[in-house]
Amino acid sequence: MNRDWIATARTLSQALPYFQRFVDATVVIKLGGHAMGSDEAMDEFARDVALMRQVGVNPVIVHGGGPMINKMLGRLNIESKFVNGKRVTDEATMEVVEMVLSGIVNSDIVQAISEQGGRAVGVSGKDSGLIICDQEDPELGLVGRPTEVNPKLLRDLAEKGIIPVIAPLGMGRNGETFNLNGDTAAGAIAAALKADRLLLLTDVAGVKNAQGEVLTELTAAQIREMVADGTISGGMIPKTQTAVDAVEGGVRAAVILDGRAPNACLLELFTEHGAGSIIRKG
Repeated sequence: MNRDWIATARTLSQALPYFQRFVDATVVIKLGGHAMGSDEAMDEFARDVALMRQVGVNPVIVHGGGPMINKMLGRLNIESKFVNGKRVTDEATMEVVEMVLSGIVNSDIVQAISEQGGRAVGVSGKDSGLIICDQEDPELGLVGRPTEVNPKLLRDLAEKGIIPVIAPLGMGRNGETFNLNGDTAAGAIAAALKADRLLLLTDVAGVKNAQGEVLTELTAAQIREMVADGTISGGMIPKTQTAVDAVEGGVRAAVILDGRAPNACLLELFTEHGAGSIIRKG
């Protein structure tokens, strides 16, 4: 008998306890970076998500789309302005952001999941009052901060076996459309759903210590200490803050993992060793 077949069967057998562990669990996945960078990566991600749904997990996808937005703004000759590294979103920019996120990117992800046998539907944070926002900073224009998440729509879809794919847009209290940071939106949705896991797919292997080693398990207190002493810096600060806010908001655990790694989500959920840095409240 072929050794590869035996190895595959053994892997499936070893995964059984984890399949059982995550039956009916809600897993919110922030999709961005390299996982959206090629058709092959998107197909692999979509296959993993379809498998998760097949074995009883309730995945909820929140996606970004910064590079696609930049490309479309350039094509339309709309200049981007930045304040403290954040894009100023005026009305013209907001129209492009909504078109790209809710239209192009969201539709591509839904199609990819459907082609792998999953049932997916695209929504935005504006639908059914899913995400209500306040303005984050007047200097940034139409950039929002989630203040209220109403997850009934997502629960209704999960009950029907449908995978929600969410564009990170929100609605203001006066009907404005706000652009949201994808990680922030995912964290707020995960907290509202009291999700079992929040998976933040990034372009690094996880949170590293001062020696450059990936730390597999962390607490919220340890994250704060590492930010304070400079071990966590740069773009990892907002990601770890999202993870801490999520676990303190009711998410059982948040994981920062490398979305470039093959089958990263499956490795994290269904193997003993996981695939990134898992962060718990305490």
